[in-house]
Amino acid sequence: MPEYTTLAVLSVLATVAAERFWLRTGVFRTARYWLAMAIVFAFQVPVDGWLTKLSAPIVIYDESQTIGVRVPWDIPVEDYLFGFSMVTLTILLWVRRGARHEEVAG
Repeated sequence: MPEYTTLAVLSVLATVAAERFWLRTGVFRTARYWLAMAIVFAFQVPVDGWLTKLSAPIVIYDESQTIGVRVPWDIPVEDYLFGFSMVTLTILLWVRRGARHEEVAG
């Protein structure tokens, strides 16, 4: 498997494992998390599509390091995986810190 793809998949697995075995915030079971992710991806598509369009790319990927699947507008699928991991881990840590802060305050 290409390096960028491998790292993208590992980032998702690590993020999900962090929630499942360490943070345990329960955000995956909430509608507001999934709504937030839908909003993030709705903005990611036009921005990432503009940055990675093959006709005039601003960001250029080494195609040997990806699986070569680009949807829509030439966005490498690995970008969605990294986006999921980055935003989800931020939300998980934010929720966890808020819960811990409430325990200390309360």
